[in-house]
Amino acid sequence: MGQTARVSAFTWIAAVSLAAWLWLLLCQGCFWRTDVRLPPRREPAEWPDVCVVVPARDEAAVLPLSLPSLLAQDYPGRAEVFLVDDDSTDGTGELARELAERHGGLELTVTSPGEPPAGWTGKLWAVRHGIALARARGPEYLLLTDADIAHEPDSLRLLVAAAGTGGFDVVSQMARLRVASGWERLVVPAFVYFFAQLYPFRRIGRKGSRTAAAAGGCVLLRADAAERARIPDAIRHAVIDDVALARAVKGSGGHIWLGLADRVDSVRPYPRLHDLWRMVSRSAYAQLRHNPLLLLGTVAGLALVYLVPPAAVLAGAAGGGTAALLLGAAAWLMMTATYVPMLRYYRQPLWLAPLLPFTAFLYLLMTVDSAVQHYRGRGAAWKGRTYARPDTVADEG
Repeated sequence: MGQTARVSAFTWIAAVSLAAWLWLLLCQGCFWRTDVRLPPRREPAEWPDVCVVVPARDEAAVLPLSLPSLLAQDYPGRAEVFLVDDDSTDGTGELARELAERHGGLELTVTSPGEPPAGWTGKLWAVRHGIALARARGPEYLLLTDADIAHEPDSLRLLVAAAGTGGFDVVSQMARLRVASGWERLVVPAFVYFFAQLYPFRRIGRKGSRTAAAAGGCVLLRADAAERARIPDAIRHAVIDDVALARAVKGSGGHIWLGLADRVDSVRPYPRLHDLWRMVSRSAYAQLRHNPLLLLGTVAGLALVYLVPPAAVLAGAAGGGTAALLLGAAAWLMMTATYVPMLRYYRQPLWLAPLLPFTAFLYLLMTVDSAVQHYRGRGAAWKGRTYARPDTVADEG
């Protein structure tokens, strides 16, 4: 009797997991689709002025691969680059000046903001300093881009044309992250897949939708929308600054768009699991608003959605019941099928798709570790700075 009850309970859990996948397929904004690219656009009669703001802290290793691509932008209007050297110890500012002298292109200003005051994350303090300098030029648009992001020569041109044509206050592209090492192949595509599951791109660009997100590596922001939303002052506490920015702009009546990039790439390597672990765990608990109940719910949700299906298949094959096996297999198949488009986007072998439960388990551990680090007083961090103050960014409404 006890054995039968256990089998029945596990079958019901597998059924709930399958129901969760059916809901994700039907009700979560087609999150698995990777065809959300720059929207239709036409070139303006007169190209607006743009200022590019690049916060940089100890980025000498990646600047030679990224900064020349910004300076080489083929933009018909006036564009200028402000690199804000946030107290680097590796010669980031000096290297930026050398690269500008060597490669030419857009005008580059290298500046330093000094230590951030209480209540500011270092990156956003650097962004604030850069935006303040840029506003003196009176640009119509600001391009906020990270120091590890490389742009094709027409990147800025396409972003501005898309923003003007669609009437967007924010046009953001999820840069294609580097996928070279074995761990990068296993973890990186899943990172973007999970992000899209939380913030379906198709909903973000829809007026009236409450879903708001951006990708901090590439954010074209209309200058008047930034002033209206009080960017970055209104989000000065945020560790997950890109989502906070998108929510602030959308909350002030702005129209935003986010999609996958074709011509914007991150050059930062994450060759070891340790590197990827730090990338995720530094802000995972901030995403949950440092709320233990949300943490428990997230762990339970990840287990139900990603770990139960393969467990049901294994248990069913070992004599736990045909029903559990079939329910688990159906859920695992749905999971695998929705992951395939992201692997194709990253040009990765499709045999990685059935391994998504293992990757999800790694993300579960990273999230728990993020909470552990928080309660040990280490908080979230950016480039060696630790911030104990909780992030104020809420999840999708």
